[in-house]
Amino acid sequence: MVTGGKSLKKFHDTVCSDCKNIKLTYFIMILSLGAFCSLAAPQLQLHLRGVLAAAVMSLSYSTIAWGASVDKGKQEGVEYGYAAHSTAGTVFNFFSALGDVAFAYAGHNVVLEIQATIPSTPEKPSKKPMWRGVVLAYIIVALCYFPVALVGYWAFGNSVEDNILISLQKPSWLIAMANMMVVVHVIGSYQIYAMPVFDMIETVLVKKLHFPPGLTLRLIARSTYVALTMFIGITFPFFGALLGFFGGFAFAPTTYFLPCIMWLALYKPRRYSLSWITNWICIVLGLLLMILSPIGGLRQIILQAKTYKFYS
Repeated sequence: MVTGGKSLKKFHDTVCSDCKNIKLTYFIMILSLGAFCSLAAPQLQLHLRGVLAAAVMSLSYSTIAWGASVDKGKQEGVEYGYAAHSTAGTVFNFFSALGDVAFAYAGHNVVLEIQATIPSTPEKPSKKPMWRGVVLAYIIVALCYFPVALVGYWAFGNSVEDNILISLQKPSWLIAMANMMVVVHVIGSYQIYAMPVFDMIETVLVKKLHFPPGLTLRLIARSTYVALTMFIGITFPFFGALLGFFGGFAFAPTTYFLPCIMWLALYKPRRYSLSWITNWICIVLGLLLMILSPIGGLRQIILQAKTYKFYS
């Protein structure tokens, strides 16, 4: 929501540079309306068109981002050194950056929801097309991220914004279009990422608290979750810091070491074999990532909060 809100504000400021300045808070609230509008859909399949649109938008605005950066060229006085001016700051920024990477390349339990929609038989198990899909997905992610990261750093150095489209100004029509693509992407992907959370909340409410299932419960539970995320986004609109914090705290366990622990528990490979060593390396690195990244992200949130005027 923070990303979409900032992009929506950038779109407004670009197409209407003479208009009155509007608070970022309002743009995040406007973006949240898109999430509220699709809360009643009970099944993942109903969101697939939105997912397809989000994927196309992601490829499009990523290409625009690095293409516009190449066109803009290397900025005068660009610096490629550390952004922090102290050793401690550099170390904490490194921790936060690890969380950013973990967030960017993390898996998500929505993958299980997607695989559940694929027909599976003993002759044609769903894991085969799912594996091909995951490999293709990571290739597409790399095609989106790597050019933007490399070209963006070349053009702007350590002063580049968390969202590179915020750093770009011209051509104004292209930058405005790219930011609107980000908005479409965020609205489309939000429902997919939130779907497992919705299922978990509704399962607890029905099975543990004995609420009657149905549309009313779905709307109330999901609206509460969306409102909570909107409130957090409005209160702490620190995109990079939030990525670092949640990348380590939330995504590192489910992506980088819990699957390895489950694999070791189920298959019990021979001790000190290649697979045993590889999985334990992933477990150790994943644990370090889970511990260190939130520290760096939380420090950035605290530092930015000192100079940030809340709800401005």
